[in-house]
Amino acid sequence: MTFSSWITKIVNLAMSICIALSNVGYAAQQNKELNLYSARHYQTDEALYANFTKLTGIKINRIEADDNALLERLNSEGSRSPADVILLVDAARLWRAQTNNYFKSIQSKYLNERIQANFRADADVDGIAWYGFSTRARIMVYNKAMIDPKNINTYEKLADLVNKGKVCTRSGSHPYMLSLVGALIERVGLEATEQWARGMVLNMARDPKGGDTDQIRAVASGECSVAITNSYYLARLMRSGKPEDIEVVRKIGHVWPNQNSGGVHMNISGGGVAKNAPNPKAAVQFLEYLASDAAQIYLADGNNEWPVVTSVKVNNPALEALGPHQVEKISVAAIGRNQMAAQRILDKVGYK
Repeated sequence: MTFSSWITKIVNLAMSICIALSNVGYAAQQNKELNLYSARHYQTDEALYANFTKLTGIKINRIEADDNALLERLNSEGSRSPADVILLVDAARLWRAQTNNYFKSIQSKYLNERIQANFRADADVDGIAWYGFSTRARIMVYNKAMIDPKNINTYEKLADLVNKGKVCTRSGSHPYMLSLVGALIERVGLEATEQWARGMVLNMARDPKGGDTDQIRAVASGECSVAITNSYYLARLMRSGKPEDIEVVRKIGHVWPNQNSGGVHMNISGGGVAKNAPNPKAAVQFLEYLASDAAQIYLADGNNEWPVVTSVKVNNPALEALGPHQVEKISVAAIGRNQMAAQRILDKVGYK
């Protein structure tokens, strides 16, 4: 071997070692970062994320937007997406993300032990596509001076003639409604659900509009007698010190529907590992953290939600004031699968 060829070989070896060391350093750096796409827009989640970084040393880079904006962003980014974890609100949106192939199938013994089967969605291949991490109940609120709560103690009764001209809801195209109707399809079938939807249209006090807080305020003002809302919107008003919110709460009551027939419908917030996650180990670690006792308590206390981990106990006065209740056991995956059928029914009956 000539001297020059020997020098060339040494230089190439040194370069290879440098590249290898650089790659190891890059991988280590990657494992210390997490790119989170989140539709959860609650300031109280700041403590949740800060605690994860404190425990693990993993920095969270957050992109926050509403669910539709995040799904559009994932679509436009395609395989180049930097997202590691996707958090969305409602089974309908999570199912849409799964059918668009935005989630990576994962296996986690810890998550499967902590989160019961009806709050997770199997992937097409072996593993889980996404998990629910907190729940909210779709309850009824009513004007105490205008309606007998016995006439609204099930979702089905909202469509009875006795409630004609009394009901307020949000849009029939909103995922909250699609998930509720998806649960009804699973519970009573397509034909009965369509009949229910027709009755709901006939019983509207006004065209569907606004968010859940708008529905609650409309009930308190007497614009309608009863409305459907996610429980955490009511709990938020109950914890408010504003005089106008205190007055709203004073005028209304709430009902846990279907306590003798399947339980109250539970809406979820959940997520999974992104399909092309550059930091998949950190992503799974973050999801497992969300199922920990500490994170479950953050979710419950911070945004008035319930933990999906049944062993976790929370100390939230507003949730306690809502009272004990039976919850439905319908799989959130089944609710997601039913959303297209739910939309067809609502469109067919003219549910705006």
